[in-house]
Amino acid sequence: MGVTSDVARFATETRLQDVPEDVAHTAKRSVLDGLGLAVAGTRSGPGQIINRYVTAQGCRGEAGILGTELRAPARFAALANGVGMHADDYDDTQLAVAPDRVYGLLAHPTAPVLPAALATAERAGRSGADLLIAYLIGIEVVTKVAEAISPRHYDHGFHTTGTTGAIGGAAAAARLLGLDTDRVAVSLGIGASLAAGLRENFGTMTKPLHAGRAAESGVIAADLAAAGFTAAPNILEAQRGFFSAAGGGFDPDAIEGRLGDPWTFADPGVSIKPHPSGSLTHPGMGVMIDLIRTNDVRPEDVIRVDVWTNRHMPNALIHHQPTNELQAKFSMEFCMAILLLDRKAGLAEFTDECVLRDDVQDMIARVKFVEHPQAEKTGYNLMTTIIKIELKDGVVLEGQADFGKGSPQIPMTDDELIGKFTECLDWAGLGDSIAKEAADLILHIEKEPSMARVIKLLSKDAVS
Repeated sequence: MGVTSDVARFATETRLQDVPEDVAHTAKRSVLDGLGLAVAGTRSGPGQIINRYVTAQGCRGEAGILGTELRAPARFAALANGVGMHADDYDDTQLAVAPDRVYGLLAHPTAPVLPAALATAERAGRSGADLLIAYLIGIEVVTKVAEAISPRHYDHGFHTTGTTGAIGGAAAAARLLGLDTDRVAVSLGIGASLAAGLRENFGTMTKPLHAGRAAESGVIAADLAAAGFTAAPNILEAQRGFFSAAGGGFDPDAIEGRLGDPWTFADPGVSIKPHPSGSLTHPGMGVMIDLIRTNDVRPEDVIRVDVWTNRHMPNALIHHQPTNELQAKFSMEFCMAILLLDRKAGLAEFTDECVLRDDVQDMIARVKFVEHPQAEKTGYNLMTTIIKIELKDGVVLEGQADFGKGSPQIPMTDDELIGKFTECLDWAGLGDSIAKEAADLILHIEKEPSMARVIKLLSKDAVS
């Protein structure tokens, strides 16, 4: 028995009643977060383009595109919802276990898995409990495969959200189709061959396409496996398989016997974002807002801001002089500047108009973002960020953090999460009147006989 067989067996044999209650609740929090983000993403540039593309296909409607009145074949609904979920870079992120796992995070697990599961569940008429266990399985596959593959995979340019996301999406969709272990292995084989995504596209519309395409690939893989397609039964561990081809190897101890033991949602956890920007900005943003509020820092008093991190973080936060909202999400300089100026950084602050403001561009020029030995030595499973602010009166303010708000170390409360969910619905024009009802339903999704009420509440029909 190999790794692929282990994953396939885990996908078919795991039962919801075997999942610890705290793990199930944490998973439902990420489901709530992801569904709200899919709605908000319909307002984004990539979300609008993808929805027009899907509409132009003129195909039958099997599943809903959240935040709209549109329906599409399951594969295209998964594509659109996946793009929407990742469009604002506001979705959850996997935390790494091993110190050599670059950047302290590996994938955005919900964006590729949940849309694949949601579209498949809706089309097949499966229950909320069916959706939840399929989602849990898919997340476990994404995160454990990402943790196991050699760090070279991410370091050399692959975007794990798109790559391991396709494999996890395939596992979730296959579970919802009720495939046996051999057919699930085929789904994984197809999904691994469809896996793609390159980090050079960070800061462009193609980054959220990675998540949407992974979700779509998951649906396609499970559908083809159900129809009798064939694929290698050992796609993960084979000499010419995923781990070898995409990473040059893997750590067996990170995945063998580790699926659900512990569940990733329990340890090391999944981080929910407080800001719609790259996760690597969040520890520093947390330090910055604390320094601003504690010391009543005024932007006109700031001479210079130094941001120090390990050597890898500037390799992901690559836009040092952003000129649009997508670049700003991967700009430590913008994130520091907007907090100094507006004392907040939500969906309304990550717009082209905001990025191009004269005061924002001026403040960006005062922020210096470089590597530092102190941050380097803590290990890449941490996102150690050191902030130093020099003021005109000679005062120097300093702070440091390894994690940001929303991480398991500094979690959002359920009320804070519902507040973010409400922001997303309001941003997309659904209004916040349905947010409480929708949030309560989603946080008890295992009680729903189908996905119909969820889809209806989170569509334009809910406010028409």
